[in-house]
Amino acid sequence: MIKCNKCGRELSVVNDIPREDFLQINKSWGYFSKKDGKNYKFVLCEKCCDDFVSTFEIPVDVEDNIELL
Repeated sequence: MIKCNKCGRELSVVNDIPREDFLQINKSWGYFSKKDGKNYKFVLCEKCCDDFVSTFEIPVDVEDNIELL
C-alpha cells in the first residue's frame, strides 16, 4: 500500500505494481543541519506534488523526455 503523506489518499497498486506515478523523497540529513542523523522518507501523489511546487519562489526545471521506456 502506498499513501500520499500530504493528503492521505491511497494510490492505486495492482499485484504490487503502482498504477499511478508519485514523488518519493528519501533524505538522510547530515552535518550542518539540525536534523543530523535523521532519515526522512515520504510520498506525494501527483496532485500534491503539483500543489507543492506551485509554491516555489524559483520554478522547478521541467524537461520533456524524448523517449519513454
